[in-house]
Amino acid sequence: QVQLVESGGGLVQAGGSLRLSCAASGTFFKINTMGWYRQAPGNQRELVAAITRGGSTNYVDSVKGRFTISRDNIKNTVDLQMNSLKPEDTAVYYCNADALKGWGSSLDNYWGQGTQVTVSS
Repeated sequence: QVQLVESGGGLVQAGGSLRLSCAASGTFFKINTMGWYRQAPGNQRELVAAITRGGSTNYVDSVKGRFTISRDNIKNTVDLQMNSLKPEDTAVYYCNADALKGWGSSLDNYWGQGTQVTVSS
């Protein structure tokens, strides 16, 4: 079982910055890919950024050059540095992770509770 806890959300003005953090805890063998998703009311949930255990990253086009995802494989954390924030970035941001329960087992997927990010004009 894996628990994901997000922090760092808040209210900022356009052009400002926020840093989201997600900490994984529980009993598991290894966490593989981790990522950040977001969902605004009335909109579909979208992948914002993902990072493999080896450090390869992927971003949705709308945040490229503004957001940076990083992780610490020892502390089991993943961060999302968000710069030059825009009103359209307003959403609930969710941490997501794929984890192995044990050696040779299949991957299970886990979600955090979400943290609100609001960007004002």
